[in-house]
Formats: sequence, C-alpha cells, structure tokens
Amino acid sequence: MRAGPGAGPVRVLVVDDHPIVREGLVALLDRADGVEVVGAAGDGEQAVALVAARSPDVVLMDLRMPGWDGVATTARITADHPGARVLVLTTRESDHDILGAVEAGARGYLLKAAPGEEIVAGVRAVAAGETALSPPVAARLVARARGGGSRPRLSAREREVLGLVAEGLGNPDIARRLFIGEATVKTHLARIFAKLGVDDRTRAVTRALECGILPPPPA
Repeated sequence: MRAGPGAGPVRVLVVDDHPIVREGLVALLDRADGVEVVGAAGDGEQAVALVAARSPDVVLMDLRMPGWDGVATTARITADHPGARVLVLTTRESDHDILGAVEAGARGYLLKAAPGEEIVAGVRAVAAGETALSPPVAARLVARARGGGSRPRLSAREREVLGLVAEGLGNPDIARRLFIGEATVKTHLARIFAKLGVDDRTRAVTRALECGILPPPPA
C-alpha cells in the first residue's frame, strides 16, 4: 500500500450510483494532497471490473445500489482483490448494515453526513491499514460488543411470532397459529425489526439467536 512518505498517492476508486454524489466525492478527493482518483463506478459490477483494471488502494463504497449492493460488491472485491481495501460511505447506520459490511471485509464505515476532511482522513487511514469509523458507528459497535446488558427485550407475543418465523412460517400461517390477523403479525414484525436493529426476517432470527432471545435449534 502507498502509505509511506514518497511511496506515491493513495489510489482511490469511488463507487456510488448517484451521479451528483459520485462527482462530488471525486472532486473532494481530487483536491486532497496525496490522493489520486483512478476511477468512478455507478454500480457493483462496474466497480469489480474497475478494481481489476486499475488496482486501487482504497475503494470508497456506497451500500445501496442497483444490482449488486455494497455488501455483495465488498465481499467480491475483498475475495478477489485482497490488496484493495474497502471503505464504506453511506447514509445507512443500522446494526444490520454495519455488521454486513464488516463481515464482507470492509476496513471502515463512514456516514455521508461526515465532513469532507473526515472522509479524506478515512481514506488515508484505511490505505495505511487502519480502521476508519464515524463516531455514531463506533458507538453502535461498542454497545453491541458489550452484549448482555444491552440485549433487546421482546414481549412474550413478539417472541412467539419470531419463533414461528424461525420455523419457516409465513405471515398467513403465523396469523392462523396465533389466532390473530395478518396485519397484527406485520405490526409485531415491524416492532421486532426495530428492537433488533434489522430489516429482514432472516437477520431477525439470526440476531435473536445471537442474543439468546430464541433457543438454539436442536442438534
């Protein structure tokens, strides 16, 4: 990596599906000392191709994109091009998004609301092998790491609903099993998702198992 003095600029690939945001990031980085933008991509597939063609040191990655999202693209890049370090830059700060990006191999996670100098500093830090996290993201990860005391609390009915989700039941089947309406099932699921910091059924079950809210499946 180009981290040492005289080793050349940090080569950055910008990935964002919004042209105005993409152009703004390119302009920001072009003005920064010791940083060179080597390309810009509007989707995950194009990003993977440009990483292969231009060998960036850092890939500044959006999460929400058409086709391959940022997590899938990050996983592909880190698997195929371990020399390229991914720094996520997004508006999304849920536990689900943060953990998904980290598990995919991202070296940093910044929010688009961050000042320009924080984004540039994050690029330099990731290029040097360090981790770059926005303060709200760091706070979420610390709270999660502390575990036990911050375990989400679900009501008895919410645990019932989630247990049936874990069994593979859809909303109509859950409604029949519990003698409630489908709209009520949806309301319970929305509350469960909010409490667990997730946005889909699969991650809700996984998170509940991690926290001990649901018992582990029989061996």
